[in-house]
Amino acid sequence: MRSKERNLPTNQALRLGKIASLATRVAGNMLAEGTKQIVQGNKPKARDLLLTPQNITRLTEQLAHLRGAAMKLGQMLSMDSGDLLVPELAILLSRLRSNADPMPAKQLSETLEKALGSHWKSEFLSFNFKPIASASIGQVHQAYSEIGDKLAVKVQYPGIKKSINSDINNVGLLLKMVGLIPESVDIKLLLEEAKIQLHYEADYVREAEYIQRYRELLNPYPQFKVPKTYPRSCSESVLTMSFTEGIAIEEATQFNQETRDFIMRNLMHLMFRELFEFKIIQTDPNFANYVFNQETRQIGLLDFGATREYSDIVSLGYLKAFSAVINNNEQELNIALESIGFFSQKILPEQRQAVLELVKLACEPMRVNSPYDFGKSELAHKLRDASAMLSMEKDYWHTPPADALFLHRKIAGMYLLAARIGARVNVRELIELFF
Repeated sequence: MRSKERNLPTNQALRLGKIASLATRVAGNMLAEGTKQIVQGNKPKARDLLLTPQNITRLTEQLAHLRGAAMKLGQMLSMDSGDLLVPELAILLSRLRSNADPMPAKQLSETLEKALGSHWKSEFLSFNFKPIASASIGQVHQAYSEIGDKLAVKVQYPGIKKSINSDINNVGLLLKMVGLIPESVDIKLLLEEAKIQLHYEADYVREAEYIQRYRELLNPYPQFKVPKTYPRSCSESVLTMSFTEGIAIEEATQFNQETRDFIMRNLMHLMFRELFEFKIIQTDPNFANYVFNQETRQIGLLDFGATREYSDIVSLGYLKAFSAVINNNEQELNIALESIGFFSQKILPEQRQAVLELVKLACEPMRVNSPYDFGKSELAHKLRDASAMLSMEKDYWHTPPADALFLHRKIAGMYLLAARIGARVNVRELIELFF
């Protein structure tokens, strides 16, 4: 699927019309293909009719065209719930992370003029209209400041904020309608999570404030590089930062074992420091949020849109939970999880025990006092299987608070990255620094 410039639909009715039209075309293709198969003497299955290359391509391209919430939900489904999706669709949805259609130069110029004023070009020595990266709610351009600083300018797609809730609801309905998510799977929580995250990410003023906070918090730690913001060239929909040099973090597989371990040890240490010391966490584990500069041995942190504040109660609850797991104290683990809000009052003893076992499994890397080899571990598969078994029964256990869900996704993302680059980390050693 090749990237090409397209004007974004900014009117909500137009956006809804495009999604409805897509559902109609997919259904029409299924009917036509089904009739063809029957005439040929075959007995086609609904899933096979749906998974034609034409239908999958239509869906994926339309999500990229609508951008924003529609595309973000596709990303979240492919990253967080890939086991719920058919493999073919999961692969295509994953392409949305890097194959967004860029805004045409005219629409981009109009967007910048609306955000920064009619003389926006005077803010820059030069500005490259061709984006260097595209994401779910915006695209990034390279520029140079008046004094020659290399910049990364993130420009939000027009109409995004107004369409977040409706787009997510519509795309969720679409995926259910065409059968890409099983009827038995309730994605309501995922939809609400997507809305919350997108509203956070669409607030560039909020993100700029968190960038400044992280610059101050991480100033004593030279292994991290946090961009500098340029307030004169920022607005609610434009975020101008210093350009952070480095290679994509998942490409760290090319480095030796010591370097890979260095990267993951520091990222995991940062995650625990965020939870137990800073009480703010950048919760989006997307690999695109990190780069590594081999020359300076610095990890670049690029995106702070999904940053959340954490209360002392939740922070202390997780510290006690991890301590209980390490000390094999199930009673203390139970108390800690209750303080976080894991259990409903109606939970049965056997259900509670199943949750405790799942948490202990998720904490497997910190139960050994030695470097845990994520590359050779089957932890991700074991967690997926255990979670699936736990959720097979309706209301099997109470959904934990949103803060817990975001943290769990961040931890899972760190596990996934560690496995991807084949890192070995003594996780217990990092945790015990906070006891």
